[in-house]
Amino acid sequence: MVQYLVGKARGGYSVAERLEQFGSRVESRLKPAFEAAGAGYPPEELALLAFKDSRTLEVYARARGPWRFVKSYRVLAASGQPGPKLREGDHQVPEGVYRVESLNPNSRFHLSVRLNYPNEFDRRMAQADGRTNLGGDIMIHGNSVSVGCLAMGDEAAEDLFVLSALVGKERLKVVISPTDFRTPGAPSAVAGPAWIDTLYGTLREELRQFVRPI
Repeated sequence: MVQYLVGKARGGYSVAERLEQFGSRVESRLKPAFEAAGAGYPPEELALLAFKDSRTLEVYARARGPWRFVKSYRVLAASGQPGPKLREGDHQVPEGVYRVESLNPNSRFHLSVRLNYPNEFDRRMAQADGRTNLGGDIMIHGNSVSVGCLAMGDEAAEDLFVLSALVGKERLKVVISPTDFRTPGAPSAVAGPAWIDTLYGTLREELRQFVRPI
């Protein structure tokens, strides 16, 4: 608590201070779900799967075995339509497989997890298309407003921030998809650039690793 107050007094917090502030309450909320899934808390690896059409984000964990479903959250706001992000200012949530680039303990939206958009695939497709100004600053954050980010509400943002900090960005990935391609009859694609089938093929393959509970 003292460390937290010191951070507040100087006008900013470190990740460690936010862990001190929120870590215990997050553990009390999440540890039972991780244990019920047969995954330790904190897990060795973590995956976050976000689906635009259903506005859900699913949490999976694993430790040298198959991915295990832990829980899901409601995405409170995500601007744009199905389809990848192509340029700065298009208000699109990107689609693809991303890594966590950094954590922001002083976000305007409570707490945030920054993704590595544009990733290598995004940059290669932009170069092939002749596109520049791809945008950036794509976050998973608190509050309930979004311009190209995933707004999760403050409590969920605390959970995801603390999990990300405990697991480490090297062992965490984020998959953002227009729909859940594991669902029979899921649409194969939406109108988009010539390479959209390649992107969605990658997402289909990625999602096959994650088995939802019946």
